[in-house]
This record gives sequence, C-alpha cells and structure tokens, in this order.
Amino acid sequence: MEARASSPVRGRMRKLLLAVIGCCLVTSSWAQSQGPEAGGHEIEAWTGGGHSVSGGTRNTGVWNLGFRYGWVLSNPHLPGPLKGRFEYAVDAVPAFLVFQPGNTAFGAGINPVNFKWNFATTGRIVPYLELSGGTLFTNQNVPFGTSKINFTSGAALGTHILRDKWNWSVELRYMHISNAGLTVPNPGVNTVQVRVGLGRFWK
Repeated sequence: MEARASSPVRGRMRKLLLAVIGCCLVTSSWAQSQGPEAGGHEIEAWTGGGHSVSGGTRNTGVWNLGFRYGWVLSNPHLPGPLKGRFEYAVDAVPAFLVFQPGNTAFGAGINPVNFKWNFATTGRIVPYLELSGGTLFTNQNVPFGTSKINFTSGAALGTHILRDKWNWSVELRYMHISNAGLTVPNPGVNTVQVRVGLGRFWK
C-alpha cells in the first residue's frame, strides 16, 4: 500500500521538477537573447525633451516622440573598453514640439541615419554611443521667421538596462536643428535633451 501511495507522489514530484527546469531554461534563454547580438534586431518606443543651449537660437524648448527599428550588424570589435557591436537604426518621429518665442511649432520627422555603437558587456547594463541625422517638418517656421523644413543632427551617450523581455534606455542627447541654408538667416537651434525608451532586442 505504501509503495502504491508513494508512486503518484513521485510522479507529481517528477512532473513538478521537470516544469521548474523547463521554466528555468526558458527564462535563461530569454535573458540571454535580450542584449544586442550580431544578426539581431531592435524595436523601441522613446520620448525625450530638453532646452536650447548656446550657439544658436535661445529660449527654445523641445519635446519629441518616436519609434525605432534597428539592425545589429556586427560581432564585437575593437580592443579593451572600446569593444562593441555596430548597429544601424531608423527612427520615425510622429510628434515633435518646438516651444519658441513667438509661437509653438508642431511637426513630424524621420531619422534615416542612426549609427550606434553598443559596448560589449556581460551584465544587464549596455552603454552605447550614437550619431544620428534626419529631417523635420513643422507647421511653423523653426526658428521663428526662418523655415518649416529643417534637418536634425545629433550625438548621444546612453545605456540600455536589460530585463528578461523588455529593456529600458536612458540617454543624454545633443541635437542641432538647422535648415542648412534653405533660408537666410539660418541661426539654428542647439538643444540638450534627456531621452527615455522602452524596447527589446531579439535574434
């Protein structure tokens, strides 16, 4: 009787153990796939904002919202602390607000050039550097009295905080907004922004 009674218990214990092992393996595979890897992709929704700095039009604030799709194109390269992976990404920017003297401009844009260097790390913190460029279209002239078509270029220093499935990114970004001589004068706007994103990497 004891042998018969213990047999179902052992069966349940065996199933429970297999289930726990399976969950651990699945969780482990998710954790390993969340960082940038060669041949992998990135999706992200982000938002950021900041204020103008010296070197252009002053007293101007900006806020923008966008979506990113990226391709991790390389295995780790370069020695020591510079070691990292190259990523190319494209941003769609459906909302871009410019708070400037005279009016508030609303616009949208696209950033087809984002060159990103994800530093190779073994933990959940993945710092990166980025250079970017794009085009901005607004319903009012930016800066006031110049052009409704502008070009954006920038550089960013940030980090990904990897999670089991989704990850956060936080970055400090310098962005220059200019019409590249389409109109005269062309004072431009230089801004420093803080950007936060939620996304994921997968392969």
